[in-house]
Amino acid sequence: MSRYVDRFGKTGFAAITSLIWALPMAAWAGSADLSPIDKTAYPWIALGIGIVMLGVWLFLLTRLARIPVAPRQRRLDIAQMSRSEKRWTLALVAFGAGLIAWLNAAATVDWAPLGSAVGSGKLGPILFAAALAAFLLAMVAGIWVSWRKSRGAYLVRRDQPV
Repeated sequence: MSRYVDRFGKTGFAAITSLIWALPMAAWAGSADLSPIDKTAYPWIALGIGIVMLGVWLFLLTRLARIPVAPRQRRLDIAQMSRSEKRWTLALVAFGAGLIAWLNAAATVDWAPLGSAVGSGKLGPILFAAALAAFLLAMVAGIWVSWRKSRGAYLVRRDQPV
């Protein structure tokens, strides 16, 4: 654990290890609305795993404060980030969350009614489909721009002495 904290910093380690509970919770959230259709209990198993892993993650975080970290520049260390880097990283996270939300909706919605309504030439569904496409493009473009700006701000900070 100390090696990973030294490599990624305390913030980076906390962010990366949060995946141990976030992924099962996402699986639960994405499949819980489908469970009444196929009459399974599998979403609740994912929720149980997610809750147990959240406890494991919180335990790791309590140990994290006791681990010494050598002073050097790290990509995901909030305490070291410049104001610009914090802003662009926050934008990157927000656009990433928007893309994940769009993908989650796309995976759990029956698109047949929208497809048939667009095919029949109705204006409302066509505008709705265009808005969905515009949202997707905005999220991808936002991720691309904020990634470049955040990385650029990090490179400026990295070249400065600790």
